[in-house]
Amino acid sequence: MLNSLELTGRADTHVSPLDELSCALHPEAAAAFGSLRSAARADGIDLTIVSAFRAFRRQEALWNGKFTAERPLYDRSGAEVSRADLADDAALVDAILIWSALPGASRHHWGTDFDVADLAAVPAGYRPQLVPQEYAVGGCFEKLDRWLTANMGKYGFFRPYRRDRGGVQPEAWHLSFAPVALPALESLSLEVLREAISGAQMWGREAVLARLPELYERYVRTVDGP
Repeated sequence: MLNSLELTGRADTHVSPLDELSCALHPEAAAAFGSLRSAARADGIDLTIVSAFRAFRRQEALWNGKFTAERPLYDRSGAEVSRADLADDAALVDAILIWSALPGASRHHWGTDFDVADLAAVPAGYRPQLVPQEYAVGGCFEKLDRWLTANMGKYGFFRPYRRDRGGVQPEAWHLSFAPVALPALESLSLEVLREAISGAQMWGREAVLARLPELYERYVRTVDGP
């Protein structure tokens, strides 16, 4: 069971480094991923992790970059959004949350969730963008998408953002290790998240706290299960 600091990415005592992939995962998720990767390799897929454990401060930096327009914002279709077109901080918060989690609420904090790509499907030097077009029919990761759909459940993985449920947009690249992630979601209470955000150095903090129960239900709790 993860404690409140681990749940919110303010500690990394629950993850271990995977030197080969230059990332860190919860040990149980890492072991299961090793089996998943071996099975994928047998089918001609070079499964790699693009992003895994992410600390609170890293998520906070990503959030602040989007809030201050240092990083681009995108709408639900993937088109770039101008910050000038957003009416207020509440609208800006909603725009960020389509594709990025609140600091303290990212599933990447748990070491159970990670983004994947197939290195065998891309030319040398290509950097996966983690966009829907890559995993759609005709995209470079179409084969990976089909393979994961057929096989990931055998190893305990699922896609928490499989469908558009009005919160986070579908992310075909995002896998979650159910045996640890499901209890983690139940442990990440509104009170735990509020405490983490209250101490954050994040832009828009007061706008987030004013709406936190709503945001918690829509962007944290509303996910697909295994």
